[in-house]
Amino acid sequence: MNDSELKAYLDAQVKRYNCIDFIENDPISIPHRYTCAHDIEIAGFLAATIAWGQRKSIIKSAKQLMDIMDNEPHDFVLNHTKHELAAIDKFVYRTFNGVDCQYFIASLKNIYTNHGGLHKVFADGFAQTGNMHNTLAQFYNIFFELPHQQRTQKHLANVAKGSAGKRLNMYLRWMVRPADTDVDFGLWTDIPTSALYIPLDVHCGNVARQLGLLKRTQNDWRAVDELTTRLRDFCPEDPVKYDFALFGAGVNKEK
Repeated sequence: MNDSELKAYLDAQVKRYNCIDFIENDPISIPHRYTCAHDIEIAGFLAATIAWGQRKSIIKSAKQLMDIMDNEPHDFVLNHTKHELAAIDKFVYRTFNGVDCQYFIASLKNIYTNHGGLHKVFADGFAQTGNMHNTLAQFYNIFFELPHQQRTQKHLANVAKGSAGKRLNMYLRWMVRPADTDVDFGLWTDIPTSALYIPLDVHCGNVARQLGLLKRTQNDWRAVDELTTRLRDFCPEDPVKYDFALFGAGVNKEK
């Protein structure tokens, strides 16, 4: 396919998948349970954190975590008691366990108490660096500024060390992209969609390579940068909208 044909195909796939039907079977359904911006931010961040493996399992476990937090994630993060936090110790999703989850809650409390919240951390980081890669690297350092076990670091991508940052980039897509189709939220309007990077996973990477959009074989940050740069050829103001096209085609095993 030439570029004109590729754009037509990708745009058609975006239209097909970027719709409200997408929500039900995707982890983005978790923050969609809430209306308060802070609840959406925190529920989305925690759901994105465990978003690897089968989507049904991700959604089931994320719902369990929200139930533990009395379905008031922002209030829980800020005002939980020691007894309530102890209940988090029982939460396990694959290698993400109670120790990890307790630190994530503690770090989120620190972010909302001392840094102005998730939105402010990302918005300030982007304003300072003008680059989402550097913003993500800065966020990693802020997130782990409290004492923590080494094992917990593996559950947040460190793009400074070459990680693709799939789950963080997906979370940013949720928060930043407009809510015009009722899928993403469009909450963080001070970060431009043009600055976002593609959430690169196995499905997305496989389809991108089949289409000749990605040559690098490893799913790392260099591949993320390569693919996002290519997608900007088709939509420089919102390249990450093609996440729907690539992921949708991949998860449905389309050729």
